[in-house]
This record gives sequence, C-alpha cells and structure tokens, in this order.
Amino acid sequence: MADTAQMRPAAPGLLGPVVLHVVIIAGAIAMFFPFLWTIVTSLTPGAGLSVTPALVPENPSLEAYWRLFAERPFGRIILNSLGLAIATTLAQLLTSATAAYAFSRLPFRGRGVVFAIYLATMMIPLQVLIVPLFVELKTLGLINTYLGALLPTFASAFGIFLLRQAVNQVPRELDEAATLDGAGHFRIFWQVILPNIRPALATLTVFAFMGSWNSFLWPLVVLRAPELQTLPVALAGLQGQYTTEWDIVMAGSVVSVLPMLALYVFAQKYVVQGVANSGLK
Repeated sequence: MADTAQMRPAAPGLLGPVVLHVVIIAGAIAMFFPFLWTIVTSLTPGAGLSVTPALVPENPSLEAYWRLFAERPFGRIILNSLGLAIATTLAQLLTSATAAYAFSRLPFRGRGVVFAIYLATMMIPLQVLIVPLFVELKTLGLINTYLGALLPTFASAFGIFLLRQAVNQVPRELDEAATLDGAGHFRIFWQVILPNIRPALATLTVFAFMGSWNSFLWPLVVLRAPELQTLPVALAGLQGQYTTEWDIVMAGSVVSVLPMLALYVFAQKYVVQGVANSGLK
C-alpha cells in the first residue's frame, strides 16, 4: 500500500511531457504536410484540380521537372535568384557588421538618436517606397539591371539591430586588451568582434538570403526582361501559363524551396544561438 501511494503522484508529472511531445509531433506533421503534398503533386503526372494526387503516387514521374527546365530558361532564372541572394547577403553582412560595431563601440554625439531613427525605417513598408525608388533608379539608368535590383537591399536595419545586440554581448575587456597590444579599430573588429558574433552572423545570413530569395515585388518592378527574372516572379508566371497543370507549378515550388532548406539545415545551430544571444528570445 505504501509503495502504491508513493507511485500515484508520479503519474500527473508524466502526463505533461507526454502531452507536450504529442502537441510538438502534431505541429511538426501539420507544418511538413504542405511540403510533402507539394512533392507528391510534382511527381504525379497530370495532377490538377480535377485529379487529386494520392499521398503515394501510383506512377511517379519526373516529367514535370523536365518540362520545367525544357520549356523555360529555368536554369538561368535560378542563377539570377542565386546571384542576387548571395550578393545581397554579403552586402548586408558587411554593412550591418560595420554599422553594428560603430553603434556599439564608437561613442559619438547623437548615437542613440541616429540608431532610433534607423530602426524606425523598419516600420516603413516596401510598398510605400516602390514609386520613389523606381523614379530614382530610372533617373540613374538602372532599371532592368542587376545593380538596380540590388541597391535597395545593400543595408538592413534589422541586420544592424541584430548584430549590435550581439556586439554588446562581447566583453569590452577584450577590446581593452587588444588596444593595449596596439590594435586599432579595424583589427579589433576583424580579430575580436567578428569571431565572437559568428552565431549572429549566421542568423543574419539565413534571414538575408531567404529575404532576397523570396523577394517578389521589387524584382517584378525593376527587372522587366525575361532573362533577368527571379524565381518568385517566374513561379507567378507558371501559375498563369499552366493554369491546370499543377504538377509543373509544384515542381517549380520544390526547386525554389530546396536551397533555403539546405541553408537552414546547415546553419540551424548557429541560428538558434544567434537569436538566443541577441535578446530576441
């Protein structure tokens, strides 16, 4: 009887973790199911609104992928998106890291006000800036060019905020020790600050790459030539051209998701560390 009485309080304690794991598994299945359905549809010939694909295709085929690359310059489109995403990511890493170091380590008059104004730009939606940006780039002759698509994305207020939070976590004693060794600002930035904020840099890399890779409105406005199209714009064209051939549309969606998935899987450990250390929990 005594043993039975001691075991009873343990049951409610086990119920919580079991329910938590069930909820997590159900949420994971719910989030993964649309991606699974996209893959299945892309492998089901003739899938559409009238032909609902089964979860396990009877006659799976890669014909949709072959047609995707044979009937459109999809290889060039992927290279366009990849090049713009890489250039945008590198530019934001450079500008955000240097600006974060300045806001965190270099005392100057009005630093807090300037930083607050810069953060306030995050509240301005892109739709408000489309017309003035277009007029400005048209004046500079940069419409229908890669540089015109890249210029508005070179700096990121969110990236500066994220990296500034990370730089603030680096002990200033390291800066003072490096200064005693004769290091200047550039050497402190390169050899002390950057190695200590690698998780935040990895987080910004993922966010910047995904933001550029999924960008639709600005490339649609500034890149008019078909050979300059990016992947989201091309996918929108697929939905217009292949209204009932959803296997081709879904094949394009799978191709667009794979690079982001690979990048996140590679950097997920650093993303979690970066978000935790930057105060964005």
